[in-house]
Amino acid sequence: MITIKSEREIELMRHAGHLVSEMHQFIKPYIKEGITTKELDSLCEKFILNHDAVPTCKGFEGFPAALCTSVNEVVVHGIPGGRKLKNGDIITVDVVIGYKGYQGDAAWTYAVGEIDEDKKYLMEHTEKSLYEGLKMVKPGNHIGDISHAVQEYAESHHLGVVRELCGHGIGKDMHEDPEVPNFGLPNTGPKLKPGMVICIEPMLTFGKRNVYLAEDEWTVYTQDLSPAAHYEHTVLVTEDGYEVLTPRLD
Repeated sequence: MITIKSEREIELMRHAGHLVSEMHQFIKPYIKEGITTKELDSLCEKFILNHDAVPTCKGFEGFPAALCTSVNEVVVHGIPGGRKLKNGDIITVDVVIGYKGYQGDAAWTYAVGEIDEDKKYLMEHTEKSLYEGLKMVKPGNHIGDISHAVQEYAESHHLGVVRELCGHGIGKDMHEDPEVPNFGLPNTGPKLKPGMVICIEPMLTFGKRNVYLAEDEWTVYTQDLSPAAHYEHTVLVTEDGYEVLTPRLD
């Protein structure tokens, strides 16, 4: 069931979303060669707890960490551990923060040191595909309009669109209705209404779009081991458009 958020709920989600933005800004200087993904996770968990908030991912269906840390060919849900970042890596940091029962969610892909032109291209156009989707967010449009805009932009730039994973509604729970795919047809799916809050999150690959799930039942890899990027915002549908609840602070 798709829920319309009240003004009180929206205000709490604004706060949760701003904490997500602040956490991304906090962790950015630490993303450099030699640090482990577990160290990044520990830093962020402390940041969240110090702001009277909850690391929602930790314990969700057994997930063991506050962050998803997805390096290079990992598309999503990378589990933090002993892997040290190397110059030339890219890493997606995905976090959900709960504040007084309401959630904010955003993912961003970061470069570690100097990366090659292929990874720069992938990052640039994955981010831009997110903003193409955002352009479609206004009352009266459909979820399919967002999906189609992301797909059209991504495929016109020869990037693979992962189809097994999608965006989602968000509120009291991390994942609510509706699903927000990154591919689809215009004028299809639920109609957007003021007060809806959704997460738009293109997950694109530099190679083919096919993925597989690792034995840990969390980590999703590209099948051809090409690099992947992932960008996500939590977005409120307003009376005349949208408001990003997880704004970039840089």
